[in-house]
Amino acid sequence: MAPFDPVSAVLGGVLIGVASVLLMMLNGRIAGISGIVGGLLSGGASDKGWRIAFVAGLIVAPLIFAAAGQPLAQPDMPASWLVIAIAGLLVGFGTRLGSGCTSGHGVCGIARLSPRSLVATVIFMVVAVATVAIVRHGLGG
Repeated sequence: MAPFDPVSAVLGGVLIGVASVLLMMLNGRIAGISGIVGGLLSGGASDKGWRIAFVAGLIVAPLIFAAAGQPLAQPDMPASWLVIAIAGLLVGFGTRLGSGCTSGHGVCGIARLSPRSLVATVIFMVVAVATVAIVRHGLGG
């Protein structure tokens, strides 16, 4: 695990906030990744341009950062690829069930004072804490 760096955490949070506000102001859209990708896969042709640009930015930005000389963090993947794939499918199912993801509800929804997003975010956090407790402490980790 990488050491905590409060400066990069604050800068990252500011960038996420600015990007969310700009997308809402300029496009009238919520910056929820599951909704953006879902619309990219099923939306109309007129709606795909900004979605492609948003997803491309998520992929290209760290590459530009690395090209500028900053090392990219290597994720610690202690589980097998099968477990990771199952976890990804469960996350996808959860975003459909919850009508959005942590970015849509947690960042944009709470900023808009949405009661549904507040409840969803509390549920996300409780489940995350329970999952870590079970995996790290309940399964002999």
